[in-house]
Amino acid sequence: MAAFDPADELGQDLGFRLLMNTSVTLFWRRAILDETTAWLTTHGYQVTHLDASHWATERDLHRDIAAALNFPDYYGHNLDALNDCMRDVVSQDYGWAPDTTGLAVVFSGYDSFVACCPRAAQIVLDIMADQSRSAALFGHRLICLVQSNDPRIRFEPVGATSVDWNDAEWFDSKRRTD
Repeated sequence: MAAFDPADELGQDLGFRLLMNTSVTLFWRRAILDETTAWLTTHGYQVTHLDASHWATERDLHRDIAAALNFPDYYGHNLDALNDCMRDVVSQDYGWAPDTTGLAVVFSGYDSFVACCPRAAQIVLDIMADQSRSAALFGHRLICLVQSNDPRIRFEPVGATSVDWNDAEWFDSKRRTD
């Protein structure tokens, strides 16, 4: 599925509304999450559910996400490896069927994981946001839905990007004035 068509009635497109301001969206009420995932499924999205409520360690996260997204056997079971494998998911090498409208990764009970592994929980959402932006560059839609049983849960911003030098001046030596 290519980018959204501005000629469509985008106010009625839940996928568009979910991605409009952020690729990581919080949910408290399960009924609203269920309605959202049902709409996404009906509209051709692949919805991959992960129950984070039983994750007591980062190892639990890696075990379940590797299984759900069909990561290769060499997956390193750490956050850097998660980022690398999500890059492959975005390329639709595995974990994401190419003929779908997009991929929605759904974490339920995420507040339990946050309580046990707050740093890793934040980084996972940051990885999802970064990879969603990468997916958009190729006309792919990656959405992350996060359900929490804590209605007051908060996260730091995700998906922040640095301001980088252009390719021709990337190295410091290319910007010397002496």
